This record gives sequence, C-alpha cells and structure tokens, in this order.
Amino acid sequence: MQIFKSRYGAFFAFLSYFTIASFIVRTILLIASLKTTSFGLLSILKIYFTGLFFDLGTGLIILTFYAVYLLLMPNRFYQKKWSKLLTIGIFFLLVMITLFSFFAELTFWQEFESRFNFIAVDYLIYTYEVINNINESYPLPLLISGMLILAVAITYLFKRLGVFEQSINSKTPFRQRIIISGSFIAIAVLFLLFVKNSWADNSPNRYDNELSKDGIYSFFAAFRNNELNYHNFYRLIDEKEAYQLVRKQLIDSNTTFDKNDFSIKRTIKGNNSNYKPNIMMITVESLSADFLAHYGNTQKLTPVLDSLADKSIFFSNMYATGTRTVRGMEALTLAIPPTPGSSIVRRDNNEHLFTTGHVFKQAGYTDTFFYGGDGYFDNMNHYFGNNGYNIVDRGRKLLNESFDGTRTLITDGEVKFENAWGICDEDIFNVAIKDADQKFKEHKLFNNFIMTTSNHRPFTYPAGKIAIPEGSREGAVRYTDFAIGEFLKNIKSKPWFENTIVIIVADHCASSAGKNEIDISKYQIPCLVLNMKNIAPMNIKKMSSQLDLFPTLWSLMGWSYTSNFYGKNVLDASYQPRVVLGTYQKLVYMKSDSLVILSPQRKVETYIYNKTKNEQIQAKFPKSLIDEGIAQYQTAYDLFKNGDLKY
Repeated sequence: MQIFKSRYGAFFAFLSYFTIASFIVRTILLIASLKTTSFGLLSILKIYFTGLFFDLGTGLIILTFYAVYLLLMPNRFYQKKWSKLLTIGIFFLLVMITLFSFFAELTFWQEFESRFNFIAVDYLIYTYEVINNINESYPLPLLISGMLILAVAITYLFKRLGVFEQSINSKTPFRQRIIISGSFIAIAVLFLLFVKNSWADNSPNRYDNELSKDGIYSFFAAFRNNELNYHNFYRLIDEKEAYQLVRKQLIDSNTTFDKNDFSIKRTIKGNNSNYKPNIMMITVESLSADFLAHYGNTQKLTPVLDSLADKSIFFSNMYATGTRTVRGMEALTLAIPPTPGSSIVRRDNNEHLFTTGHVFKQAGYTDTFFYGGDGYFDNMNHYFGNNGYNIVDRGRKLLNESFDGTRTLITDGEVKFENAWGICDEDIFNVAIKDADQKFKEHKLFNNFIMTTSNHRPFTYPAGKIAIPEGSREGAVRYTDFAIGEFLKNIKSKPWFENTIVIIVADHCASSAGKNEIDISKYQIPCLVLNMKNIAPMNIKKMSSQLDLFPTLWSLMGWSYTSNFYGKNVLDASYQPRVVLGTYQKLVYMKSDSLVILSPQRKVETYIYNKTKNEQIQAKFPKSLIDEGIAQYQTAYDLFKNGDLKY
C-alpha cells in the first residue's frame, strides 16, 4: 500500500499492529466473558466498532511524539543510517510497551472482569507489592523473555516487508508532512481533551461497556478521573433502602428531611442563631493521635496541645477518613464518606458543592483557604476556589483559571523560612493573622481553613526554635506544636480574638501502615475546639469522625441550617458511634467495635475490632449491619455522581 512507502510507513505500521492486537485482545476478553453473559449481534457490533474508535484514538495519542519527529526532521538527516536505527528502535520500544500492556489487561480482566480502572492506577502506588505479586504469580523471566521475542518478531516482520527501508528512503515534502502530522496530532489532542471513556458506558450490560473500551486509554482516564465506579465493583442494596438506612442514622428531634426519598438533605433546627464567632481551623499535616501524651506518648512532643486538651472541647476518639491530605479536606468540607478512588478534591465536576463553607457563607461569613505551598498541587486551589473560598497560597504565579473567590499570593517578604513543600507553620499562621486583622477592620466575619506543611517530609523548620535537630518526624511534630503555641499567644491580644473559635484538627495520621491491611489505629487523630463562649471544656470520648466536627460545633453554637452532610452532632442522645474510613479501594464502616470492610469484586469482610490490642477478629454480623455500611458508600457515591451534592 502507498501509505507504507512514505515517510509515515513505520507510523502506519505501528498503528496497524496496535489496532490488530487490540482487536485480538478484545476478542479474547469477549470469549472469556461468554461464561458469564451472552451477547447479541448488535452488542457485538457495538463492542467492535466503538472499540475500533477508542483503539485508533489511543494509537494516535501514543504516536504523537513520533509524528512531531517525522514532521520536523529534514530529509537530509532523516535518510541517515542512525535515523533508520532510531525509527526501528522507537517502533520496537512501542511494541514492547504495548505488549506488556495487553498482557496486563488479560490478567487484570481475569481478576476484575474490567478494563483498567483506578485499581490499576492504585497499583502504581504499591509498586513493591505488585511486582512481588506478579513475580509470585507468573514465571516473570519467561514472561519477559516471551514478550521480548514477540516484540522482536513483530518488528522483524515489518522489516521484512520493507516498511522501515521504504520509510527512510522516501522524500516526503515538508508541506505534505505539515498536513499529515498536523492532522494526526490535532486528532490525538482533540481525542485526549474531549473524548471521555464514559462514552462507552451506554449499555445496561456492563460487559458490553468494558469490552468497547481500550485498556490503555481506560488507564489514563482512570488516572485523570481518580475514581472507581461503585456500582460496578462493590456490593449494592436497594437504592431506596440505602437512603432510608442513612436517614435513620441521621435523624433526631431537631431534624426535618426533604420529601425526596433519594436525598439526605434536611433542615436542622438550633436554639440560638445569634452567636456568630469567627472560625480559624488549623488543619495539621499528619498529626497522629499517638504523638500526644494524652494517647500515651512519652516523648513530650506536643506540650502545647497536651496543655490545651483539658481546656478545650476535646474529641479524644476521632478518626480521619483517609490517609491523604485531600481526604481530610474532603471530610472537613463535605462531611462525606470516602468514595472509592481518590478524594473529590481531585476529581472532575467538583465545583459548587454543598460544603461546610457554604453554610458559613449563607450566614454572612467570608471563607478563605490558606496554604503554605502551591495550591495547584492536588487540585486544591481549583476545589476551594470553585466552592466559594478565597485562596491565599505560595504559588509562584497567578493562573488564568477563574475562581468563585479571589487568589492572593504570599509574598517573599512574608516568608522567613520555606522548603520544597512550603513555608513554615509560623509563617502561614502570621499570614492568616494579618488577613484576620484586615477582615476585622472591614467588619467581616471569617471562616478560615489553614493547612500546615511543616510536619511533612523533608521535616525542616527554622533554626533555634526547638531543641530537636531538623530532619526527623519527631522534630517536625515538636516544631508544629511550638508554632501553634506562638500563634495562640499572638492572637490573644487581637480585638477579634474574643469572638473567634480556634479548631485544631489533623488531616490524617503520619502513617497508615500496620499489621492489618487497614490498621484502624493509624486513623485516630486529635481534635480540639478552643475559645468557645459559654461552653465548659469537655472530653468527648464517643467514637467520632472528621465528618462530625462541624455538625457538633453548629449544634453547640445553636445554629439552624440546611445540611447535606453525613456528619452528626455527637452530643445528641440519638448519636450512635460509628466512623467511615478507607484506602483507594477498601471502604470501612465501623460501628462501635463492629468492622465492615467493602472491597472490589463485591467482597465484604466482617471483624470485631479489639482497640486495646489493635486486633481484628473475624466475625459474622447480621445483614442489617452490613447493609448500613453499604448504604453509607452507595448513597455518597450516587449523590456526588448525580450532582446532588451541589447547591
């Protein structure tokens, strides 16, 4: 064919190979699926035609950089021997990579009956475990050798057909190359930007949808979307029953639900809406409960926090929902269980959600997110900025993205110490104090979300502040505690302090690794509420979640408000201790000492949790308790996906 005799011969050769190989993989997966489901003629046609569309688009994306090379390389250089070797080398490398991808798809389907999704992305985080698992499951040396031989054979076949020789010897004019390369690059870019993997999800038969996709494109779509489809991978219960179970848990004498059966939106009636204090919430990076003496630590790392615990509203048995900062942000602003995949903070379509900040904004407050690093990281600025918060961060430049709120950059003059992760905690606290001074002058109430960074690797901080040398976690914890103490000293003389509540809460623990796959002890965090009017210090020993912080606070403040949150006032007589937490895949519901763990493949495990020994003992629970756990996550996933968390 003429196209194989042009400069683009190797380009079209790879695209042909990739399309044929994808067809073969799709056929193998379809045959494997026949034991589970059946396919009609229209289903098969849909699978192959939609699949061809995704395969061609993916192939062009893979070849984009090679298309640029073919466009820019002058004929006098392109026809050199080294160029021929480079072309063959690129072809071989791409074949090798895609062959490994195809093999991985076959094994992934064997396990999950799905194209690549966020589980596959999650595996990248646990590279050591995955490589060892593959090594133990398959003869890795033979596998690699087989892939190499097959890649060599495919490359040799196209060499024998004269593809590389004809490609190198051709003299395709530059104008023609602009049209060809430009067209393919444009198609690849448009495909990448606008074609959603969900376009294949148009059949009630999940196998139709999965087989229509391309595995490689599915992988990067999952990486971009950061989520797993709960309905495809986790156990389900009747939708109406799920909402009834969640409502039953959230109901109390002050609550009135909307008439919509498929919603948790409700009105909560308080007794004193006149109390409107400023809120300064310090969300401390990686502050595990076991750093504090109150939880048994003997290293004296947190003398400030330990001295404050008995003078505050102290949630001494609170649990984080996850192991990442964005999970803590999600829990503290959305009060929603951690749905599978990554935090909603990092997902698409996360704008204009019903956040805790929205409740404050409705009451006349100005919401501001303070971060000592660049809030572009982990999509934080996009999330907060498009959910009504002003942003104050250390980003080096203003982005063109528009936000609901404003963005202010922390200047060099405001920074005394910073590392690669961000400015030190003292500096971010001083920036927040300066902002509070200005808000007070303007007679504005403020709700501040302050995210610290010092208790994060590389664990460096200003010299001469504490006795522990920098570079260790213990030193970083001690410095953060010191900085909080200085912050409290500085604000006590401020005219706005008397009407300001200070919250100190962790985003997550310092480590999630433990003897159990999900180590419950690695999710326990401290939470202190300071300077609240007319409320005596108390130790709230009931097991609670990050989700419960603001519902409890608003109840103590006497507020009436609309709620779309899964959190509840833990001081209410009807409150039943429970927490929700998880990893990217595992979803946990713990009620008292009963532990329900939901996993992909609709797997459910049940344990009794012995907190004293930090042990999980297998046990059988009634279906009603398991359904409670399923209801939390099933409804949370649906509310976000259906847009019902938006205001």
